[in-house]
Amino acid sequence: MSSVSTDMKFETALAEIERITQDMESGRLPLEESILAYRRGSELLRHCQEQLGEAERRIQMFENDELRDADVDADGDPGR
Repeated sequence: MSSVSTDMKFETALAEIERITQDMESGRLPLEESILAYRRGSELLRHCQEQLGEAERRIQMFENDELRDADVDADGDPGR
């Protein structure tokens, strides 16, 4: 299994993590394949965490520049 491409979309990586999880939970993978699947899943998880971190940084940057269209309360409803 290869490392995760830096341009892999979050949704693609998440779908692969879900498939790997299902394969491992089925109990039908031989031990070596389970180990490789776990390693691949860990790489994908790290990739997703990095993408989420970048998205959070971008959102904070937008908020710091006050580019928000409307204030949002704790329930996610626009403030009035």
